[in-house]
This record gives sequence, C-alpha cells and structure tokens, in this order.
Amino acid sequence: MTFLVKILIFPKEGVLDTQGKAVARSLKRIGFEALNDVRVGKYIQVWLEAGNEAEAIAKAGSMCGELLVNNLIEDHRIEVERCGL
Repeated sequence: MTFLVKILIFPKEGVLDTQGKAVARSLKRIGFEALNDVRVGKYIQVWLEAGNEAEAIAKAGSMCGELLVNNLIEDHRIEVERCGL
C-alpha cells in the first residue's frame, strides 16, 4: 500500500525561533495586532510503501530520527493517510 506521510517540524518550546519572531514583527507592523506568537517550521511530504499505517509511521519515525529532525532543538508530528498512488 502507498501512504502519504506528512511530517510537521517545529522548534521546541524554549528554543529561540528567530524566523518566527521576524514574521510576527512583520505581521504586527502591517496591522495584525491581535497576534500572540508565530512559530516557523518545516512541512515535509513523503510517499512510501508499507504494509499498514503502523509500519508507515515507523518508517517515517526512522526517517525523522536519522535525517529530517534535529531532536535537540526540534519537535515533530507525523500524520499518515493511505493514498491511491
């Protein structure tokens, strides 16, 4: 089965997010005063073959641990959906 794996990566709480701060300042400057905070991260899509959803999540978790996520400063979330590719 083919699965679409969506990996969302964001700086951990307490880690300075300079890009997020810059975006927040710019948004406030153009009139979005109700803004509380902005966090800027990465969104990665991976299509992979796996026997089931649990296997797809495990494979994606390995990808995150080996290459995609810096666990010292980033958190991540994995979402999986079966697709017809």
